[in-house]
Amino acid sequence: MDLDYKTIGKRIAKRRKELGLKQATVEEMAELGAKYLSSIETGKSIPSTEVIMRLALALDTTPDEFLVGTARDTGTRWREVAELLRDMDDKQLTLAGSLLTWLRQQAL
Repeated sequence: MDLDYKTIGKRIAKRRKELGLKQATVEEMAELGAKYLSSIETGKSIPSTEVIMRLALALDTTPDEFLVGTARDTGTRWREVAELLRDMDDKQLTLAGSLLTWLRQQAL
């Protein structure tokens, strides 16, 4: 499955606007650099799994809302996973991403 990053960006922007938040506010909440959210929302930048998780946490939704267009009610478990990813370095995030990809493939 190929991801459409322009659509993902539009979904992120839609959720942000629903909550009445400015880009700079969300960037601060998600610990992103200045203007990075703008690049994501316009499809110019491709967010990592960690960034998607941070944005979902900041915008009080699940990553599914951005990736597939519907939020899944998973309680707080996805937030716990997002918090685990927050403090990982690049090597750990790469490994976590590979593991999540493998787990997702097992469900197919």
